[in-house]
Amino acid sequence: MVLALVVFLLPGGFPMVLGYVTARTLLARWRQAQAQANGRVVALRDVVATLHFRDLVREARAAF
Repeated sequence: MVLALVVFLLPGGFPMVLGYVTARTLLARWRQAQAQANGRVVALRDVVATLHFRDLVREARAAF
């Protein structure tokens, strides 16, 4: 609810919330990729390649 108010009340609130949701999703995917890596190096490129817009929407709904 607080994030919804930020979007409507602050100028530039939408990009701020979009950045928060993206960072939250990337961090969750990074942790998941490291858990599945079995000792190999995980690159940010691999994590971003698995990211889809629907995942961002799902995280945004969870944040609200």
